[in-house]
Amino acid sequence: MLQTQLALLGLSSYLLTLVSSTALTYKLVANEKACFHTDVKQQGAKVAFYFAVQSGGSFDVDYSVMGPNDRVIMENSKERQVDSVFTAKDTGEYTFCFNNEMSTFAEKMVDFEIAVENEGPSALLPSKQGTSPEQTSALEESILKVSRDLSTINRNQKYFRTRENRNFSTVKSTESRIFNFSVVESGLMVCMAGLQVFIVRFFFQGARK
Repeated sequence: MLQTQLALLGLSSYLLTLVSSTALTYKLVANEKACFHTDVKQQGAKVAFYFAVQSGGSFDVDYSVMGPNDRVIMENSKERQVDSVFTAKDTGEYTFCFNNEMSTFAEKMVDFEIAVENEGPSALLPSKQGTSPEQTSALEESILKVSRDLSTINRNQKYFRTRENRNFSTVKSTESRIFNFSVVESGLMVCMAGLQVFIVRFFFQGARK
């Protein structure tokens, strides 16, 4: 039992070294372009890029992903949410940029995550004394399955959080419009009442003359 736990711990540590991840929330002010960088040390590594605009303006932003030598990998404008995975053909520094230069006053709150997965050979998996290759393989598959499930849950939570923020912003905007409309309507009613009083008084004053 102890040997199995040690093997599981060693395998978990090994798998965690295969994936480097960065998750941040950044406040993108108006007319700002912000870039973030990650270093890919292995050719053919999988790079996962996710972002979602949580608040601000129309919940959209321009973005671009560039590889070494400023090679454009992907770019688009006015995107609300992107979840993409690409293969790094070259080693070196990869740049992920968000551009809010289209907005003159709106600030954007952007959640994003950059993950680099280096697939190592299974022969390098740590093994403990008394642990068979079949047990190690079963542990590896179980951990990878748990990792995939946790990643799916994490992405679903981010998706629902983004939906919640956008719906709350819509409700808040609708509430503000209803309030403003009510104020304008009340002002118009007061003006109409005053105008009616003025007209009635004007007729009575004309009749007395």
